[in-house]
Amino acid sequence: MQKPLVSVITPTYNSEGFISETINSVQAQSYANWELILVDDASSDETVSILKKYASADDRIKVHVLETNSGAAIARNTAIKKANGTYMAFLDADDLWKPEKLSKQIAFMQEKDIVVSFSSYELMDEEGRSLGKMIKALPKVNFSKMLKSNYIGNLTGMYNADKLGKVYMPNIRKRQDWALWLTLIQKVGFAYSLSAPLATYRVREDSISSNKLNLLKYNYTIYRKALNFGAFKSSWYLIRFLIEHFFIKPQQTTQL
Repeated sequence: MQKPLVSVITPTYNSEGFISETINSVQAQSYANWELILVDDASSDETVSILKKYASADDRIKVHVLETNSGAAIARNTAIKKANGTYMAFLDADDLWKPEKLSKQIAFMQEKDIVVSFSSYELMDEEGRSLGKMIKALPKVNFSKMLKSNYIGNLTGMYNADKLGKVYMPNIRKRQDWALWLTLIQKVGFAYSLSAPLATYRVREDSISSNKLNLLKYNYTIYRKALNFGAFKSSWYLIRFLIEHFFIKPQQTTQL
């Protein structure tokens, strides 16, 4: 029997230094029934040429190029709109998947009738060297827990579009992935995880988390614009985020 199709959603922007490794990690999956939908956000480097080269050699890879730079939310939503899969999975242009990622995660979702899932993941530096650390996923998260902090690494997240329909990200420049997982969990109650690390996240010097003030600003935007909370409620949840993120830390970074 044909295994269900997985649509892999990958936005790109000036990603020539990393995108080949990312695509290679999808092609190396032990689970073969996938489509990789790459939406380029008007790159000015050689990204699009690299994407088209891969697409010409593998018909599971589809490339779409935006005429103007519109942000990751528009790129991701464009990919979701064009996707045909039963499952929607997400992988940014500088991150990697383990070869067994899709096979293990889909088996987990099918066996336990899970609609939204995620996993632990490892960390590497900008040059691709292992940092010897893993972000250990919580066994499950609900909406209340996710309001305090984003506990789903986007590179590990997956949802069943046959059961939920296509769910899109709000058109905000940053942290739109957190808003997506909040929306999904609000629909189904819980997201469940595999404890095994199924992906590797590239820690970049220019990442949001490296600038704490920007992190707080974008988190406030999630509460105000994505969730439509009032100013007082948004400020309250921002305080809760600070407590959760810097003092409680239930999601542990562990040494490999």
